[in-house]
Amino acid sequence: MLEPLLPVGRRSGRPSIWTKRQLIDGIRWRVRVGAPWRNVPERYGCRQTIYGLFRRWQRAGIWQQVLTVLQARADAAGLIGWDVSVDSSVCRAHQHAAGARKRGICRWSRRAVCGRSRPITGWGVPVVA
Repeated sequence: MLEPLLPVGRRSGRPSIWTKRQLIDGIRWRVRVGAPWRNVPERYGCRQTIYGLFRRWQRAGIWQQVLTVLQARADAAGLIGWDVSVDSSVCRAHQHAAGARKRGICRWSRRAVCGRSRPITGWGVPVVA
């Protein structure tokens, strides 16, 4: 099903250790799980090889072509429902969730800024200097 959509390898030289199927399964595993590339299991191939194939085909637009053809086939077979649901509800966060300071929350008093405040002793009587 997928093989006719994939490009044919034209590289000369030493054949690859890993089959295309193993590499594509490694890409599918990584995309499905959402793990970093370094966590792809060894049974799918070397992670650098898997990533290299993924990026090469991404730059060439092959993944987009495969998706388009597969969607067209599924749509022709009636397997895709193109119903769209739009939700206009609003979810608001608390003002402190944004992390930014609001103007006016942390104002310094004039007395403290000007340096005219006097230290107070333990009994509440100002110290005369």
